[in-house]
Amino acid sequence: MSVEGGTKAIVAALLANLGIAVTKLVAWLLTHSSSMLAESIHSLADSGNQALLLLGGKRAKREATAAHPFGYGRERYIYAFIVSIVLFSVGGLFAVYEGYHKIEETLHGVPNTLLESGWWWVPIVVLVAAIIMEGFSFRTAIAESRVAKGKATWTQFVRRAKAPELPVVLLEDFAALIGLVLALCGVGLTLLTGNAIFDGVFTLLIGVLLVAVAIILALETKSLLLGESATEEHVTAIETAILAGDDVDRIIHMKTLHLGPDELLVAAKIAVGAEDNAREVATAIDGAESRIRAAVPIARSIYLEPDIYRLPRGTG
Repeated sequence: MSVEGGTKAIVAALLANLGIAVTKLVAWLLTHSSSMLAESIHSLADSGNQALLLLGGKRAKREATAAHPFGYGRERYIYAFIVSIVLFSVGGLFAVYEGYHKIEETLHGVPNTLLESGWWWVPIVVLVAAIIMEGFSFRTAIAESRVAKGKATWTQFVRRAKAPELPVVLLEDFAALIGLVLALCGVGLTLLTGNAIFDGVFTLLIGVLLVAVAIILALETKSLLLGESATEEHVTAIETAILAGDDVDRIIHMKTLHLGPDELLVAAKIAVGAEDNAREVATAIDGAESRIRAAVPIARSIYLEPDIYRLPRGTG
């Protein structure tokens, strides 16, 4: 995934969510609909999340230091994990509470401001407009993701992507669109039936949706934080590059690790000729490193250990 593509999708989502949040807050102030309040908080949380992703991307570009010799690439993973926590707590749990509270009020006969207000049409207009704006943001995220996705399915892309920004924006925009449709259903059914319990029920459903998306994001980002190996395509390309020279007999073993979305660590023990001198071994290592970097440009930290290959015991 290109950094520019991810940034474009984040900025599009941020601008859309800020505009949507303001209109939803105005609608909530006029009607006190629980669906509108839950959606307002959801949009504010999403706006904060996009700001966190932009901040993480900027901080990840810092140069390596003595204390952090491999750089700060993983800060993008940390901020993406914080996003999942914010979405879970501020967005999901708040909506669950607000929905439960509205249902409880309705069952106890508390009058509903949405039904009594002369501004009943405002939430409908706001939600339709929000669906249109969110749709543009979602379309941008899809267009940018297709470049990085390749032939993988959308599920595979979310699970395997090493750069967290696009999967986060995709899932957030998807949840936002579904949440807006649920809010529209809640407000619409409340106005049609005169029963405010629908407003609370659909607010509760919005909360459950956000909690589910937040958990998915947390699980996928946790895997990146723990450290994931290179993709199968990159592993194959690295192995092919190492063995492309006549000076390397075989790869005894190899491990890879993503230090960030755009930086890969490669550590391998390679077999060289038993009769090679120090100069020939050094030449073999230098050649293998050059071929690796040419084949996989994100392989920036490479450590190759030369050894003499020995057959395992009992293999004759």
